Amino acid sequence: MAQDQDRVRRGRPRSEAARAAVLRAASELANEVGLRSMTTDEIASRSGVSKATIYKWWPTKYAVAAEAFLSEMFVESSDPDTGSAREDFRQALRGLIQFYTGKTGRAYAELIGEAQFDPQIRAQLRDTLVASRRRLVRAIWERGVARGELRGDVDPEDAIDLIFGPAMYRLVAGHAPLDKASADAIVDTAMRGLAK
Repeated sequence: MAQDQDRVRRGRPRSEAARAAVLRAASELANEVGLRSMTTDEIASRSGVSKATIYKWWPTKYAVAAEAFLSEMFVESSDPDTGSAREDFRQALRGLIQFYTGKTGRAYAELIGEAQFDPQIRAQLRDTLVASRRRLVRAIWERGVARGELRGDVDPEDAIDLIFGPAMYRLVAGHAPLDKASADAIVDTAMRGLAK
């Protein structure tokens, strides 16, 4: 195990400027031509980073897109840590909805669609983007339980799905609005069963 980790760490470290250029290029291309149509060659050309380097850092163009979306999502929906679980959930969900309805939202929905048919894309989406977002939301949950605001007898994974799942469903199905008012209504409804 330690030898494997040493092998991964060898070589030149990843340049943050090059990483940012690749993620920006992937996001732009996903919005311009669509996730399925964009190519790693186009990402390399636009970012100025070699295709070999991109493949060294990410296994597929979808992996690049997942990381690009994660970066953008954290800008829109970071951990507010206001001192109130209800307010933290409200702000985090509003930020997520802002990402979903922003310029990258449709491309992100396309990635979710691709993940339904490709296990590698599904694993990349789950391991890169979803796991990271769930850690952030779990921190909100744990603070709320510790402050006595939220029920400690509720499985946090179920609570997270209850609060954030409706936004994903609305993004994919398009059956109901995705806006600040709907974010507030979703949190208020969920809190009726989750708050102490």
